Amino acid sequence: MVPQYTRRGERWGDGRAMKRGPGKQGVKGKHFRLADEVRYIQNKAAEHDGRVVTLGQLILFSTDTGDAWLLDVTDQLAVRLARDGDPEPIHLEETDTSSAIGWRGRYHIEGLAFIYTDRDTGRVTTILGYPTQTIARAG
Repeated sequence: MVPQYTRRGERWGDGRAMKRGPGKQGVKGKHFRLADEVRYIQNKAAEHDGRVVTLGQLILFSTDTGDAWLLDVTDQLAVRLARDGDPEPIHLEETDTSSAIGWRGRYHIEGLAFIYTDRDTGRVTTILGYPTQTIARAG
C-alpha cells in the first residue's frame, strides 16, 4: 500500500493529521501553495517513489513507475503531472485564497483500474498499478 501524506504534516481538509518525511513541518490553509505540492509529487515521481498527498478534495500521487497525477475526487477531474519520471507541464494559477487548475480530462476507478479520458482527444487510457483503493476511499 502507498503511504498517505500531506506535504508538511499538519491538519488539512477533514482535520486528520497526516505526516510526510523527516521534519514534519506544518501547513496551514493560508500558507499552503498547491504549486509546492505539485513540485513535491513531481520530484517523488522522478525518484520513482510512490506517494499520496491528500488535500481536501484534491489528491496528488506518484508511483514507482514515475507517473504522477493531480485529481479532484469530487468532480473526477484529472491532470497528469509526470510520466516515466519526467514532469509534464500544468496550467496552475494561485492566489492567497484560491487555485485554478487546467484540468485535461476525467478519471474513474473500476476495481484495480485507473481509467483516464482525455478531454481534447477523447482517448481513453486504462492503467493498472495505481493506488486505486486509496483514491476510491477519498472519493
